[in-house]
Parts: sequence; structure tokens; C-alpha cells
Amino acid sequence: MAFEGLSDKLQATFKKLRGKGKVSEKDIKDAMREVRVALLEADVNFKVAKSFINSVSEKALKAEILESLTPAQQIIKIVRDELTELMGGNDAKLAVSPKLPTVILMAGLNGAGKTTTAAKLAGLLKKQGKRPILAACDTYRPAAVKQLEVVGGQVGVPVYKEDGCKDPVAIAKRAVETCDTSLYDTVIIDTAGRLQIDEDLMTELVNIKEATNPDEVLLVVDAMTGQDSVNIAKGFDEALNITGVILSKLDGDTRGGAALSVKAVTGKPIKFCCIGEKLSDIETFYPDRMASRILGMGDVLTLIDKAQEAFDEKQAAELEQKIRKQNFDLNDFLEQMEQMKNMGSLSSIINMIPGINQKALKGVDLDDRQIDRTAAIIKSMTPAERENPSIINSSRKQRIAKGCGMETSDVNRLLKQFDDMRKMMKQFMGKGGKKKFRFPMM
Repeated sequence: MAFEGLSDKLQATFKKLRGKGKVSEKDIKDAMREVRVALLEADVNFKVAKSFINSVSEKALKAEILESLTPAQQIIKIVRDELTELMGGNDAKLAVSPKLPTVILMAGLNGAGKTTTAAKLAGLLKKQGKRPILAACDTYRPAAVKQLEVVGGQVGVPVYKEDGCKDPVAIAKRAVETCDTSLYDTVIIDTAGRLQIDEDLMTELVNIKEATNPDEVLLVVDAMTGQDSVNIAKGFDEALNITGVILSKLDGDTRGGAALSVKAVTGKPIKFCCIGEKLSDIETFYPDRMASRILGMGDVLTLIDKAQEAFDEKQAAELEQKIRKQNFDLNDFLEQMEQMKNMGSLSSIINMIPGINQKALKGVDLDDRQIDRTAAIIKSMTPAERENPSIINSSRKQRIAKGCGMETSDVNRLLKQFDDMRKMMKQFMGKGGKKKFRFPMM
């Protein structure tokens, strides 16, 4: 989980402050010393950490804070505000060209996940009503074009390619020119990975930029590289004047130093972050929401955004009527699970819920494959069995288990969970059936 170590240490530090009621100047200095150590251990740039601590200390040591009835809460608010400012303050919007198409140039090191991230971004823009196309301009890596076609196909976005052409500058230029007369409004140019020290490849990237005049130059940075990612961003910025950063593999970085250092050191905002392996696992980077997550306050707004994207309002209304009439069956149960999957991994969803004790969840099985196993059991049933699970006897259970490659005990467990859920819904609705009930899987 991103920021796990930093989050644990900050929460422990502030728990000590809350336990004191009134706090002294010494208490604040001791707390800031612990925060500084936590930031450095999270691989935050040392100059950034020093500046952050100085700013928080200056504001926390004011008389009105020390004499407040809730000084600990006010100090936490100061830390949250400073974390938000450190990561950019407000979310940075993608630039949109007044004359279509909007051109987005993707750059990054080898292995940063640039091609997959390009497809993730294309899929996100498509969900937002855009009409993107991916341009395959990595002519060096074997099967790079094929990879882009595969991931592009998975998100339903076409790929512009030129078989036999090895000139990425020419391909990029023609991709943009093609979109001038086509149905697409956004071109996302996927380029070959490169090192800052490779002058020929960096010059080629500069030439692509000059040939396409992009509205955005987005650098894909592997969050797991930690503080090195800041140096990478500086190197690319000097050559290309990047407009923003996309942090890939943020879910795999327990420290989070990259997210806390990039904006402060380069002056360039983080615009998106990738929080999982699925092509849907990309989010707009909201500094204030990320600060709340780091401090264990959850992220309700992002959770709501994901729910609104994943759940269909018409289906939700129909489902509510079924629940009122107590007609909720395994088909509905399966449909809800599929929509839950669209919200992301179980661990990422839980991290957004305020008040969740992350330490208590350690060791708890949050395997997303459990949803797939449950779906396999339901899909192994006949339509009649899904609509009326009460007819599932011992022989039917054996057939269902054999059909999905699982044990009879797995089928029994699912049926019990479903029965318990229906009982809970019945109690929730009450005798009058007038209470509002939506998204039962959440």
C-alpha cells in the first residue's frame, strides 16, 4: 500500500499529541522531529523534508494554536494543509487544445510502465467522453507496437501504427495529421523508453515534440524508484520542459517519497497516478485527497467518484425495487460484484474509508480473486437456481462445484453468505419497506 510506512508513523506521532490534551512548545518540537524522520524514511528529498518541517513548525508554534482547546487537531490540520501544498495544492487539469486534436506526448525511462500507462490514460479519457487514439512510436523495443495494440484493444481505443516505418518522428507527425481529418479528438503518443544520458534518444524525443507541438508532455515515473524519480524528472524536464508527471506503480511503493518530492523539486504537477495493475487503475491526482489518505483520514470523495463510475443509476433503481419486494436473487448478487470490481481492488477501496484501522487489517485476506471465484460458482448454476437458490440440494451442489472446479464447501459458503445478506436486507427494509437502500455490496 502506498505511503504505508509514512502513514503509520505520522498517525502514531499525532496519537501522542491527542493524548496530551494541551501541548507545549517542546511537544511540538518532539513531534516535528518524528515527522522529519518519517519523511526521510519515506525517501522524501531531504531539502523538501526540511522545508516542510520548518513551515509546519512555524505555524504550529503560534500562540493561538498552543492555547487552543484542541491543539492536536489544529496541528494535524496544518500538516494536512502543508502536505496538500507540497504535492501541488490543487489538482492539475489536462490541457485541451482549442483546435483539435489535443496532443499528449508520453515520455519516460525503460520499464517505467509507459505503454500500459498510455492505454490507462486513453481509457480514462474515453470514459470522460473523449475520443482518443494511441500512436505507436516505439520503433525500438520488440513487440512494443503489438503490446500497445493489445492494451489499446482492452480499453477500446484504436492504435495508429505504420508497418515497416522505423522513424518515430514521422509516425508521430502523421498520426496527428490523420486526426485532423478523422473522428478522434485526442492523440496520445507512446514513445520508446530512454535514459537521460542517451543523447541520441533524447534528441529524438525533442524532435517528436517539435514535429507534433503537443499540448501536454507527460513524464511517466515509476513511483518505486523513490527519490531517484525526482532526479529523473529533472533530467527530462531540462530537455523537454515537461508539463506534468504520471506516477506509475504507486500501489507498489510503501514509502511514497516520489509523490511528496516531485512537485516541490521540479515545479511540475503530478496529474495522474496508477494504483494497480488493471487498465482501469488510474486516478486523477488530487493533492488534498492524497494528504487525507496519508494521515489515515480516508478519501470519501474518490470513493464516491468510483462508485458513480462503476454503478449504473438505472440498474440501482431497479435493484432497489427488487430489494423492496424481496426479489433479490443470485443474478443481482453477481451483477453487484461485477460493478464492485470496476471500482478497483478491495485494498484500495478500504484505504479510502475513514476510520479504518489499517493495522487491524494486516493478515486479513483481501484477495480480489475471491470475487472471481464467487462469480464462477454462480455462473456454474442454472438460471432457475440463480433465481431461486432454495432449490439447490446436495446433488445440485456437487454438480455446481464440479462445473466451476471448486469444492462443495465453497458452494455452501456462498449460499450461506447470500442467505445472510437477504435476511439483513429484510431487516433493514423493515415492515413498511420504505427505507432507502442502494449498493448493498458496498
